[in-house]
Parts: sequence; C-alpha cells; structure tokens
Amino acid sequence: MSIQVLMPALSPTMTEGKLAKWHVKVGDVVKSGQVLCEIETDKATMEVEAVDEGTVAKILIEEGAEGVAVNTPICLLAGEGESAEDAAKAAPAAAAAASPKAEPPAPAASSAPATPAASSVATEPEWKGKTVHITVREALRDAMAEEMRKDGKVFLMGEEVAQYQGAYKISQGLLEEFGDKRVIDTPITEHGFAGLGVGAAFGGLKPIVEFMTFNFAMQAMDQIINSAAKTHYMSGGQMTCPIVFRGPNGAASRVAAQHSQCYASWYAHVPGLRVVAPWSAADAKGLLKAAIRDPNPVIFLENEILYGQSFDVPEDPDFVLPIGKAKVERVGKDVTIVAFSIMVGKALQAAEELAKQGIDAEVINLRSLRPFDTETIVASVKKTNRLVSVEEGWPFAGIGSELAAIVMEHAFDWLDAPVKRVAGLDVPLPYAANLEKMALPQSSNIVEAARAVCNR
Repeated sequence: MSIQVLMPALSPTMTEGKLAKWHVKVGDVVKSGQVLCEIETDKATMEVEAVDEGTVAKILIEEGAEGVAVNTPICLLAGEGESAEDAAKAAPAAAAAASPKAEPPAPAASSAPATPAASSVATEPEWKGKTVHITVREALRDAMAEEMRKDGKVFLMGEEVAQYQGAYKISQGLLEEFGDKRVIDTPITEHGFAGLGVGAAFGGLKPIVEFMTFNFAMQAMDQIINSAAKTHYMSGGQMTCPIVFRGPNGAASRVAAQHSQCYASWYAHVPGLRVVAPWSAADAKGLLKAAIRDPNPVIFLENEILYGQSFDVPEDPDFVLPIGKAKVERVGKDVTIVAFSIMVGKALQAAEELAKQGIDAEVINLRSLRPFDTETIVASVKKTNRLVSVEEGWPFAGIGSELAAIVMEHAFDWLDAPVKRVAGLDVPLPYAANLEKMALPQSSNIVEAARAVCNR
C-alpha cells in the first residue's frame, strides 16, 4: 500500500508553508526517521521525516514551491511489495483526494477544532425513494454490514460481538457473513482492546470498537484521548486514526449510578475527537456509516432504550448523514428546543403539549456534539428569540452550557429571555425506579422551561 507524506504544520496556527529542499529523489529507499525534505515559513524551518519504510515513488511538490497548504500530499512512498511505478500511477488521484479537503491543525484558541482530517461527507441528502421501518438496533447492524461489504479494511471488535452477536444483539449475522477475522470477540479488557483498535487504525485498517457500555470505556480513556485523539496533531498531520468507538451511553433502566452516566460532554471536550449521538434509526444508520468512513476517531454514543424503537429509514445503501449537521425535527416560531439522543423524543413530546398551550416550539436534533452545527442553532434562535437546551447528563459543564455560550456569542441581541437548561439532576443516578425518574429529564420539565422563557 502506497504511503502519502503530508505537508506538516510547524505550529498550531500554520496553514501553509514553503517546501525549501528535498533530501531524497525518486527511487531512493528510505527508512523510518530518515529526513525527506525541509519546509519553512517566515518564522521557522523544520525537517520532515519518513514515518514508514518505503521507496520514493513520486515527488508531488517540487523544491522551492511556496504556499503549500498543510496536509497537502508532498510525496508518495511505495510500500512493501509495491513497485514505485505502480505507486506513482496512483499519485494524481491520491493527491486530488487528499489536498483540497484537508484541514490544518487547529489554533490554540479553544473555539477551533483540533486537527480534524478531511471528511468525505459534506451535506445531508434528501430522502428519495423507498423507506423501510426498522429498529435502531437493525439500523446499526445494517450500517456496519454495508460498510464491511464495501471496504475490506473495516472490522468489528469487542466483548461478545461475535459468538453472542452482541450484548444488545447489534451484530446479529455479522459473524456468519464476515467470519472471525473481521468480527472479533475480545477479552474483558477495555484498555487492551481499545489499544489494539487504535494500533490497527494507525496501520491503515478501520476498526469499529464496541463497548458493552461507555461506562466501561472509562478503562480505555487513555487510549481514546491520548492515543486516538491526539496523534494526528502530534504527528503534524502525517498520521490519522480512522476508528469508531461505539456503544450505549447514558441511563438505561435501573442500572444505578455506575452504569448510567452520560459521557457526551466528557468526550465533546476533547480536541481531535468527533462525537455523535443519534436519535432515530435513520440517524443511527446514516451517522454510523459516516463515522466509519471518517478519517478521524469518532465517539458514537448510542442509547440502550432506543435500540428497540422503530423509525423509517431510506433503503438506499448510499444513505449517509454528515457529521456536524443538525436536523430541525419540528419547525416552530416561539421557542427553540435543542436536544440529542433519547432527549429528542422527549423534546418532541413536550412540543406537542406546548402546542396545546399556544406555544409553537422548534425542535432541533443536534446529532453531532463535536463539531456543533452552530449555524442551524443560531439561525433558529434568531427566529424564535428563545432557547431551551435538553440533555440527560449532569448540568455542570454540560452540552447545554456550551449551547448557552454559543448563543450568547452569536445571537445575544436576538434573545428575549435567558437561556434555560434542562438536564439530569446533579447527583449520581439512583437505583430506585421512582428516584431514577425524578433524576432524569422528563417532557414535563421541558414544557416548564419553555413556558418560563415564553413568560407563560
């Protein structure tokens, strides 16, 4: 497999530079760590080293070229078992695919994303043709199966995903179709198999790592945050980590404090990660397919209670939803209600009750928690002049806090009332059913918050 060497960044704010000098030529055999070239800006000079062994197949950017964008392929190395001629033939297509869409490493300012690689999914397609009514569980399975058929580099690993077909039966039929080389049961060691997945992603594969619950993924935080999320930035854009970490997140039903946490804001806080939280079966399928295709590590937060709920999903096998784009589930004019995951359903229930009281609520399904669809949120608030955020997790430093900050920064002059947050109570989730219900947001809480911002 040919290896692209990308234009690295000398600093977090660098967007382009000059390729000052080549130290190798076509046909040279290079070793890992060998200096390939020198790049420079008006402030500094840096040597670019090979991260893999190979043969220089083609120089894509000539010596002396200025204004070379960060993440632009600058040369191509032929990998083991590949001739330089074959690798060179693939160079134009490879360069065209990678260069225009790649984003530079993020500036140090907290408002910018941290070194995401370019995503191939751009806009949400219209729903055309037939739909099928399936559960979220089936939608997730179909998404993985379709991507595994399409790309031999995609594989699934996790506890009980193969022989048992998944703790929640998400991987039904996958072992039979793809075999035990691509559907892999792991030992009970989240830190261990998450690390295996990250290493596989560094090696060019596309792992889907299933956690039985994201509560157990706390054992793998080091692998997710320090290895998966940071390597693209720390390698100057030369290494990506195309991996999906997926599994149920948040409260289920009476599984108590240690198995009921919502990790949405935890992961959304980390530069280098993409974080999505689907609600419907269409969300689940379209976003999981996008996550598998994305060159960045993606945290895919599912919800156990939603697994058995059914929705309409387009039959089109190319149905993919863009990461970073919210969906307006209900159009309204009086108040904007923003929610994600299971809370979207509760927000829609609240909107129906509010309509009976003369309040027309607009409901936005965030879908993506990092990056946020700031444009859709701000446009809605400028129309309704009010915002209620809804999340299952704790309120302190939550997703609602970030939404409030975004609206304050971008739509403050349009607000007719302070932003209201609806969230889980700031306590470990109780085991008792009556206390659990009291600790989690209900549609009645959303109605109350919406009435408050509407002065009703």
